[in-house]
Amino acid sequence: MAFDGYRGRSVLEVGCGAAIDLARFARGGAQATGVDLSPSAIELARANFSQQGLQGRFEIADGERLPFPDNTFDLVYAHGVVQYTADPQRLVDECRRVLKPGGEAVFQVYNRISWLNALSKLMKVGLEHDDAPVLLKFTIGEFRRLLGGFRDVKIVPERFPVKSRLHGGWKGAIYNGLFVGTFNALPRALVARFGWHLLAFCRK
Repeated sequence: MAFDGYRGRSVLEVGCGAAIDLARFARGGAQATGVDLSPSAIELARANFSQQGLQGRFEIADGERLPFPDNTFDLVYAHGVVQYTADPQRLVDECRRVLKPGGEAVFQVYNRISWLNALSKLMKVGLEHDDAPVLLKFTIGEFRRLLGGFRDVKIVPERFPVKSRLHGGWKGAIYNGLFVGTFNALPRALVARFGWHLLAFCRK
């Protein structure tokens, strides 16, 4: 993501959390706005910007009902948000609504047909956030259909296996010693579609 490529332009982060990514946009000269459902997240975001001497606007708001007029922002950034909402189509449509004509949107979701999802089921090891009230996973086709209102959509799988210290014992040994090396030795063209994350770069 070219965080420094939006100088002078308006950027909205939906589900900003502590605004780690939004701060990178702001340091690059963007006019930064962040929304999150959690009041504590907004407090952290404001504290983060204050500590770094950055300017930004923050509001407690639901991504499915954004409190902004149509055609407001040059970029809407919603990384790791769509999979946690009860109505992902409504969230995506709201993000598109507040974009200016020709504006960009970036979304990230979890890939249901991915190496990590398959390995989790095989090894009976839960994934992070499995206990979230809503946790959706999408195929590439489902994700593309969700984004059908945009005139241009590019979907890029990412997050491929690397060695980890999170799991020990025989499961960790098989994962680190066998699986990681074997997967990454395969031609990337064959395995690219199985990345754990799906990134979408969209234009209104």
